[in-house]
Amino acid sequence: MKQLLQRIKDGEMVVADLPSPALLKKGVLVQNHFSLISAGTERISVEKGKDNLLLKAYKNPDLVKSVLQIVKRDGLVQTAERVFSSLNDFRALGYSSAGVVFESSSEKFKPGDRVACAGAGLANHAEVVFIPENLCVKIPENVSIEEAAFTTLGAIALQGVRQADVTLGETIAVVGLGLLGLITVQLLQANGCKVIGLDISDDALKFAKDFGADFVLKSSKSSKEEVIALTNGYGVDKVILTAGTESNEPIELAGEICREKGKVVIVGAVKVDMPRGPYYMKELEIIMSRSYGPGRYDVSYEEEGRDYPFGYVRWTENRNMQAFLDLISAKKIDIKPLLTHKFKIENFQTAYDLILGKSKEFYRGILFEYETLKPEGKKYFTTNISSKKSDDISIGFIGAGSFASANLLPHLKKMNVQLHTVCTIEGVQAKSAAHKFGFQNFTTEPLEVLDNKNINTVFIVTRHDTHASFVLEALRRGKQVFVEKPLAINESELNEIMQLNSDAKYLLVGFNRRFAPGIVDIKNFFNSSPFNFLYRVNAGKIPLTHWAQRPDQGGRIIGEVCHFVDTLSFICDSLPKNVFASSISMNIGNDKEEDTLSAIIKFNDGSIGTIIYQANGDNSVSKEYLEVSSGQKSAILHNFEKVDFYQAGKKFTKNYSGKGHKEEVTSFINSIKKGEQSPITLESIFYTTKTTFAIIESLRTNKLIEISI
Repeated sequence: MKQLLQRIKDGEMVVADLPSPALLKKGVLVQNHFSLISAGTERISVEKGKDNLLLKAYKNPDLVKSVLQIVKRDGLVQTAERVFSSLNDFRALGYSSAGVVFESSSEKFKPGDRVACAGAGLANHAEVVFIPENLCVKIPENVSIEEAAFTTLGAIALQGVRQADVTLGETIAVVGLGLLGLITVQLLQANGCKVIGLDISDDALKFAKDFGADFVLKSSKSSKEEVIALTNGYGVDKVILTAGTESNEPIELAGEICREKGKVVIVGAVKVDMPRGPYYMKELEIIMSRSYGPGRYDVSYEEEGRDYPFGYVRWTENRNMQAFLDLISAKKIDIKPLLTHKFKIENFQTAYDLILGKSKEFYRGILFEYETLKPEGKKYFTTNISSKKSDDISIGFIGAGSFASANLLPHLKKMNVQLHTVCTIEGVQAKSAAHKFGFQNFTTEPLEVLDNKNINTVFIVTRHDTHASFVLEALRRGKQVFVEKPLAINESELNEIMQLNSDAKYLLVGFNRRFAPGIVDIKNFFNSSPFNFLYRVNAGKIPLTHWAQRPDQGGRIIGEVCHFVDTLSFICDSLPKNVFASSISMNIGNDKEEDTLSAIIKFNDGSIGTIIYQANGDNSVSKEYLEVSSGQKSAILHNFEKVDFYQAGKKFTKNYSGKGHKEEVTSFINSIKKGEQSPITLESIFYTTKTTFAIIESLRTNKLIEISI
């Protein structure tokens, strides 16, 4: 399929031939007929994309701050490699489209349904898109697909009107008469309001007047007196800001023209440096309107398809989309005059010349139009990258997100292996990974990796809930398997893998810390057991809405604490015997209590380890601290940067870098080549996984839990 992309580094735009996206749960694959260019949003995106790196950094201080935090945590070299690697990636454009369903995993839609689609990174400028069911609505029979392509913009405008809480007969000022502002004008007219439109463009004012605005005025402070006169000296009841500008003038103007105790609703991307005087003296209310409505940015709503109860949340983003289409169907609003241009996707440059001002032709609604032939659904592509000699190791890689791209793939690229096929959910990510790391093929269909007889080794680096199923499918096909932690997220999955024990020719879980040079040196420093361990992990807070916090992903104990269990087991060369754990207690539930805990693990050799895993610490504190004692010796690991060794009253320090990812990958590949045993025994892998389940059981029962498999 064809898709419009923009390169992050320099803003270059291309139409790429990509695999169709994967069909996920509770969603649909849609053959786009049209997608709408959101002129304001996409103009800003394209202009910023063309900035040099220093200017990008200057305009995004929050992003720079977060990068500096990563430098503190992971080190300068590793962070720099990750950042510069990502600069050559491409990102999708577009967030409002319409077309026909050709494949569905949702009970709400079937093939052949005409649908309007929403969502940045979803309703892209592409021939085929995957849309979760809550971001998709059916199109009424008397509404054209061209009109339906405006639905996302319509929902944004409708949410702004709802936030303004307008009533019949009120006078409303709309500042910014682009596409969003014009739709807002018609929605207000349909609601029985008097509308004053303001913009800096004469062409925009003329268009808005013809489109239904009662009055149009230049958007400047000099218009204040005219607005006051039009409202019998009171000022407008509400101001809706739909402009897209870095200027502070719209928010200043809103304060001047709004009546006492009025309301200002911010819908567009405007600077908000509120002048205190008029807002204080008039006691104005300011509201930010969040995109399409309730549900936006809520993973459970948008990705998992969990709707809000109708009686409690009347207007969700999906119901706003439906309402907008119903208004078109009932001819309460007329979108057709807004459509000024249509282009084939191949002619994208002409379209963007319009919104960037390179072409002086007046425009409003610009659609990309796609071929309406039956989609081929192609999901497997071949690059022009030549094959390496590989000592018979041919790798298929499922999942190539930021972790894999930063910690695993750069090392594989340098090794004597054949990188056969990379698979990701999105075609743009698969293509980027293939070209960046040298894969011969890329796909969005995991079976293209699992069923390929030319692939004998599979890496699985996907979300946690998919690990066990991919491992089982790969092992049953006789593949050698590397899976990122965790191996499984529940007892049922683990038991099913354990039953394949005899068939698991080669299975390694990504417990990388045991391979880190600092940890290896600590193990070799000691010559007796038992050990006493103190492992403090300043894990940091992640919001409850993050995907890793979802129950179906296993949570942070299963997903990360497994690392630290394995590290202690490696150093003492013994398996966990039992565990007791306790977490903090909070009076308010804004955080997850189990994200901050202490677990005491007893090992079979008599060693004891305390793991302190905390999400309530300051993020300037280093992430990991490990103190080890045995046989009158001690060693202290400081965040994998250095280790202090203590013996016979003397101390010596050794510096390190890296958490063992390179050594882990190297060990995995070399063991296969030499026909040696896996670097981590299956028994150890199973016990570590079982221990994380036991920690959770102990937290919830307040009991010591024995560990066995």
